Amino acid sequence: MTSTQDTADTAAGTQECKRPGCQNTLPPGTGRGRSRVFCSDECARRYHNDARLPVPASGGNGEQDPLAALEHALRQAAVLARTARDQAAALDPARVRADIADAEAARRRAEAAAVTAQARQAEAEAEAQALAEALQAARDDQAAAEENARRSAEAARGLSAELDQLRRDTAAQTAAARDEARQQAAAARDDAARCQRERDDALTAARDARTTADAETARARQAEADARDETRRVRDDAARERDALRESHSAQLEAQKALTDAERARAERAEAQLETERADRRQLTSHLTGNSHEPAAPTRSGARSK
Repeated sequence: MTSTQDTADTAAGTQECKRPGCQNTLPPGTGRGRSRVFCSDECARRYHNDARLPVPASGGNGEQDPLAALEHALRQAAVLARTARDQAAALDPARVRADIADAEAARRRAEAAAVTAQARQAEAEAEAQALAEALQAARDDQAAAEENARRSAEAARGLSAELDQLRRDTAAQTAAARDEARQQAAAARDDAARCQRERDDALTAARDARTTADAETARARQAEADARDETRRVRDDAARERDALRESHSAQLEAQKALTDAERARAERAEAQLETERADRRQLTSHLTGNSHEPAAPTRSGARSK
């Protein structure tokens, strides 16, 4: 799984062409529309042609090369596997990585089967070449000895029968490999469809979560606005109470000041009255001391009154 992810990251970092087997880098984009995934229109055309399903031969006479059909099926399987990997790479969950790893393993098994079929075809061709050389040698020796030619012909017929049997076996193996490749391609398509469904489910869940988050945000903003209004109302009430307390304190201070002024006025009146009484007393004392025959006594009385 890790090697598959590293391969995908490397391909995304180097910006190579999407068609399998093409190592060309992508030309710089214009910044408008979708980004390019093919180096040229020819690569895009070949990629889509390879992605099409093969049309089975109608004649059934075996004229189509089985190895060519197998190679076409393998290219199709590689294209489908890479398409499934590209579609699943955007989701990036562990399950999608496991599916991509399974598709990659299936593709590698198909490649191994193709290599095995090619090796068997090479062996069959080598044997056919050997048989052809033996036939040519038999034909060259036919002029020298008819018996040797007949024996060579019999041997050639036996080898030809074996070659036909080998071809039939190779055709059967190729058909089996082609069926396996088709099954793997169908599995890859099923994996791609499942990945798309999971992506749709993830997008739906994300939209629901976003809707819930928006509702929670609106509720939080409303609560914040309510708290702000409540704070403003409390602040206004506190300001009114503060003004009322200030006015009450001012009224109390004014009352205290009025009481103080009244007490001061009362004290001044009392002091004036006391001064008046003292003046009357001094005058009475002076009259009393003026009628006395002793001159020193008024002085003592006046000093005492003072």
